[in-house]
Amino acid sequence: MLTKLLLLKTGSTNPYYNLALEEQLLRGVGAGECVLYLWQNRRTVVIGRNQNAEDECRVQALEADGGHLARRLSGGGAVYHDLGNLNFTFLTTAEDYDAARQTQVILQAVRSLGVDAERTGRNDLTADGRKFSGHAFYKTAGRGCHHGTLMVNVEREQMERYLQVSPLKLRAKGVQSVRSRVVNLAEIAPALTVEKLSAALESAFGEVYALPVTPLAESELDAEAVEEKRKRFASPDWLYGKLRPLQCSREARFDWGTVRLDFSLAEGVICDAALWSDGLEADYLSAVPEALRGCALEENAVRRRLTAPDGAHTQAAADIAALLTTKRGES
Repeated sequence: MLTKLLLLKTGSTNPYYNLALEEQLLRGVGAGECVLYLWQNRRTVVIGRNQNAEDECRVQALEADGGHLARRLSGGGAVYHDLGNLNFTFLTTAEDYDAARQTQVILQAVRSLGVDAERTGRNDLTADGRKFSGHAFYKTAGRGCHHGTLMVNVEREQMERYLQVSPLKLRAKGVQSVRSRVVNLAEIAPALTVEKLSAALESAFGEVYALPVTPLAESELDAEAVEEKRKRFASPDWLYGKLRPLQCSREARFDWGTVRLDFSLAEGVICDAALWSDGLEADYLSAVPEALRGCALEENAVRRRLTAPDGAHTQAAADIAALLTTKRGES
C-alpha cells in the first residue's frame, strides 16, 4: 500500500544522465513509495531496448545537428524528445505498481488544462484522435517503471527528419507519416506550456493518490552510481549492440508490435540470430535470439523454444515461429 509520494524534477537535458537518474530511482524505490520523475532531453531520439538504431533513426542527420541517440531499458518504439516535450516516469515496487492509476494522473493533469484526452491502443494517449503521449513499461527486481512522453510543443518537422518509421507500422496505423498521427497539446490548448503541465502533474499526482507530495532532490541519490549508469547509457555497445551479417531476414507487424528477425542456418538448424522489435516485453524479446540458437527451423520446435514454462508469451511465440518458417520478408 502506498504511503509516500515523491517528486523529482531535474533541470538536466542530457539524455544519458537522465536515463541513469531514472534507473537509479528505479533501483532505490522503497516499499510504500511512488516516485514521479519529470525530465526533458534536448534534441534526442530515444529507441526501445530491442530496436535497431539505424532502422529507427537517421543517426547521421541527428548527430550533425548536435543531437543524441539514446536507448532506454524498456521496450516499445522510437520517440523524439526536445524541449517542447515533457517526459514522465512513475517508479514503484511491484506490489504498488498500477499502470491504470498512473495513467489516470496523466489524464487528470491534461484534462485540467483543457484537453479532452483519452487512452487508446496498447500504450498511447490521444486528443482529437491524434497521439500526444506514448508509454512504455519495465519491471525488474521487484520494482516497476512506467514512463512516457507528453508532446506540448515539439518541433514536428525535426521529429519527422530524425525518425525513420517502418512502413509496416505506418500501414498498421493507417497513416502516411509519423507527423500525421501526432499532435502537440498546445495546438489544442494554446496557453498550455511545459511549466503549466509540470505543475498540473504534481497536483494530479497528489489528488489521484490522496497523499501529500514530497520533493526529492538529486543530491539525495548516489552520484557515483548515477555516473556509472550514465557512462553505460552513453556507450556505443549499449546504443548499437553488436551488429553482424546474417543469412536470412524476416519482418512482420503483429498486434503486440513489429519484429525483424535476422538469422543464419546450418543444415536446417539456427546457428545465430538477432532480433529487433518495438514490442513492449523487453526482457522476453531480448532473450529470443539465445533461445533460438541450436533450434531446428521447424514451426513447432521454434514455438516450444519460445514459450515460457508457465505458458506466458504463447501468442508471441506462435507469431515468431510462423514468421520464421514462412518465406515472406526473406532477403
